[in-house]
Amino acid sequence: MRFILSLTALALLATPAIAQVAPPTAAELARLDRITRSTPIIDGHNDLPWAIRDDHGNDLANVDLNSDTRQLTPPLQTDIARLRAGRVGAQFWSVYVPASLRGAAATQAVNEQIALTRQIIAAYPDTFEFAQSAADIARIHRAGRIASMLGMEGGEAIQSNLEILREFRRQGVLYMTLTHSTTIDWVDSATAAPQHGGLSPFGEEVVREMNRIGMLVDLSHVSADAMRDALRVTRAPVIFSHSSAFGVTPHPRNVPDDVLQLVRRNRGVVMVNFYPGFTSNEVWQWGAARLGEQARLQALNPGNPEAVTAGVAAWVAANPRPEIDAGAIADHIEHIARIAGRGSVGLGADYDGVPFLPVGMEGVDGYAILFAELMRRGWGDRDLAGLAGGNLLRALREAERVARWR
Repeated sequence: MRFILSLTALALLATPAIAQVAPPTAAELARLDRITRSTPIIDGHNDLPWAIRDDHGNDLANVDLNSDTRQLTPPLQTDIARLRAGRVGAQFWSVYVPASLRGAAATQAVNEQIALTRQIIAAYPDTFEFAQSAADIARIHRAGRIASMLGMEGGEAIQSNLEILREFRRQGVLYMTLTHSTTIDWVDSATAAPQHGGLSPFGEEVVREMNRIGMLVDLSHVSADAMRDALRVTRAPVIFSHSSAFGVTPHPRNVPDDVLQLVRRNRGVVMVNFYPGFTSNEVWQWGAARLGEQARLQALNPGNPEAVTAGVAAWVAANPRPEIDAGAIADHIEHIARIAGRGSVGLGADYDGVPFLPVGMEGVDGYAILFAELMRRGWGDRDLAGLAGGNLLRALREAERVARWR
């Protein structure tokens, strides 16, 4: 996911202080290192390719991932040093395009994003290696590099054409998020008016074809009815590449409890999103109030965007954004684990696709504090390994067994 901000960065930084989860101790880091030596941390969704395209001229010459990318203008949440500090062993790089792109333009943009992602991987061969299977991920992790996979966000780019879907798979795309923020011809979005009651008949055909060609069905961003339809049709485990628990934060982007029960039976994986707007009721409500104030100011100041910007900044200064920490993300993980089982939860942070993150988790080095929090809540090594990446690897292997791709 990629957020387009209308407020100033300064306004977004106006936040009240909270009591924070304590940093990991040396013993907790040693335990995490022991776990991740055998099981990689696999993140389901990182929007770095689009951030480079959108914010840095689509030119790798403008972005050195061996440097501290917090120093860029605008800054990034991802660089190699922080990936290593975060113990990341495998990353799904999102080949996202905005929902405003339709038809051939969307297809072209995805192809451009695939090309850029492959350039990123090729530019740092000592760090990244392209992966197309569970076996690839395990092998690359053993070699000490970060396995790099393609995850396509937005089914509009297949233009209701299964041959285009198959071509994306041939290029190495391992999952497709069926839609993004808008309803398209064959699937309803979670954040737009429904048109199909979930999946259309063609949408069901898309799911069956994804099973056949070994492409994971990603149900982040789709409506709850589309989730239920896909889980009814699929023969392989599904994933939610970057979604959280509706039972904790009832945002429409999150997964309802009845769907989590279906995920348990499907042996799928919900990869928890870190974005506070999806994982905190307080932040979600704050965001809605801010948008309401922006709309009010726009109505009062037609043709005067400077007055709107200044007014919203003043409102934010008077109403600071609430903050959350790793404890809130752990709450979502534990809720999903209680209903879907600890074998059906993973990580999909949404780095470089969201404007702000929990305290202590502002970049891709932020996983360790989350694991430390779960250790303090009594999670054992086996369950932590599953959360890190073992559950996703198991789901991918099962999807590969279902596939009949030639």
